[in-house]
Amino acid sequence: MKRKPENIAITIQQARRIALNAQLLDGKAKLPKGKEGAAQVIENLGYIQIDTLTVIERAHHHTLRTRISNYKPDMLDRLLSKDRRVFEYWGHARSYLPMTDYRYYLPRMKRLDDPYLKWEKTRLARYGPYLKKVLKRIRDEGPLGPGDFAPVSGRKKGPWSGSRDPNTSAMELLHLQGDLMISGRRNFERVYDLTERVLPKSVDTSVPDDDELGRFFVKRALSAYGIAKENEIRDHIHAVKKEPLKKAINELVESGEVVVVTIESDPKSVYYALKKQVESGAKLKKASPRVHLLSPFDNFIIQRDRISGLFGFDYALECYVTPKKRKFGYFAAPILWGEQFAGKLDPKADRKNKTMLIQNLAFEKGFTDFDRFLPQFARKLLDFARFNQCEQISLNTVSPAKVKREVARALKE
Repeated sequence: MKRKPENIAITIQQARRIALNAQLLDGKAKLPKGKEGAAQVIENLGYIQIDTLTVIERAHHHTLRTRISNYKPDMLDRLLSKDRRVFEYWGHARSYLPMTDYRYYLPRMKRLDDPYLKWEKTRLARYGPYLKKVLKRIRDEGPLGPGDFAPVSGRKKGPWSGSRDPNTSAMELLHLQGDLMISGRRNFERVYDLTERVLPKSVDTSVPDDDELGRFFVKRALSAYGIAKENEIRDHIHAVKKEPLKKAINELVESGEVVVVTIESDPKSVYYALKKQVESGAKLKKASPRVHLLSPFDNFIIQRDRISGLFGFDYALECYVTPKKRKFGYFAAPILWGEQFAGKLDPKADRKNKTMLIQNLAFEKGFTDFDRFLPQFARKLLDFARFNQCEQISLNTVSPAKVKREVARALKE
């Protein structure tokens, strides 16, 4: 006889607290300082997305700094290249991933032996002839990066696949196939080496089947999100097909390890949660509010529809649209205040003049908690500036305009 799915109803306040707690943003997690704390954040969240934008500190460093107050970028470099606690691969996007999860990415790697996506087939057809040559050089010479290969004659360097250097693309394909791993980085350029020389001997390399893979990534997502819809589970990490995930959800619900969750203010939406996590999370009390300046690529904010549904915060990153289409600014960073979003700011680090430029600061309509918020916000913004090698802050547009003087005063105190 099948077990009847257990349904737990919670309030929107409880849902928010569960989500914040799972994302290590409510101050309740007892994380170690420094490098060990950074490793535990990655292990808890399942991935940290890598991004190349440098208008402020890169997204992966920003995300870790949000959760580890004394985090420094070299800590992540050591976790990758020295300690081998993390590895780089495609998770949600290109990501730092816990080394303990390595085996669950093996099916994705092996899929390149028999690709079914057009992108994969096209890349292998175009750059396949370069694979053996690149692999031999790295085997013979040791770790190499794209800069160690002379450009192929007649090829122009550029961002599009048709103009990319074939040796660089070959290294990327060998990495996706699992033949190479990223050993470290030189000035942010990836350095590749043979997987057998990078992967710790202690790492389990047994290949999971679809059933195990589905269960793992369902629980991975729910552990990181607290509660999540099916599509949010699917979009957490892109390493397994839709069908095994759906099957795993149903089996875990049937076994009682996962429960169906509904939010009283939104009864038509179906969420899922690990039973033990939602039961303990539903008892969470409201914590003293704290300010977080979030990277647009932070795990907490990356699924925009999820945040809109749970927190009523509508957010878009505009750096990928033309300036004429931008409504707010190039790089909007959400401002989290306790269990609500206070607004967003558009920062730019002018490192030459050691000035953090706040080009736009907009508070959410109806936000009024300025007396408690502004002192904490000022301290957080000053700390954020220092993390970006800036010593002062320049404040431009503030909305509503009537609070600009209050914000400026708080920054001077």
